[in-house]
Amino acid sequence: MAEAEFEEIADSFGFLDDWEDRYRYVIELGRAMEPLEDAFKVPATKVEGCASQVWLVPEIEGDGPQATFTFRGDSDAMIVKGLIAILRALYGGRTVGEVPQIDAQSEFARLGLHDHLSSQRSNGLRAMVGRIRDTASRAAA
Repeated sequence: MAEAEFEEIADSFGFLDDWEDRYRYVIELGRAMEPLEDAFKVPATKVEGCASQVWLVPEIEGDGPQATFTFRGDSDAMIVKGLIAILRALYGGRTVGEVPQIDAQSEFARLGLHDHLSSQRSNGLRAMVGRIRDTASRAAA
């Protein structure tokens, strides 16, 4: 269950005292993700509004609001790839009806990430969350 995966990440952040350790942990999360095949790195999957190159590929199983949502993603920036891994833990495995209800901003605030992301990274994170929520909302309709 993705919710448990996100809570595990939140617990890990709680044990890391300084931002540099947290930053390294985010990068490790990104490194652990399977890279996205080049065939999926196309304009349709690219997230606009990110300073880095970011691609998100939704994977929806089922129909209507109870369909299960997950996605794969990649970036050319290691820290952003780590943020994608955190978003996967936050949203993956939820129903498309649940996804728009999740307050990503408050969940990332729990991790203390907003205080340490540049404004460009914060804008990129908002763009990724917007893409995820829009995709899930369309699938739920």
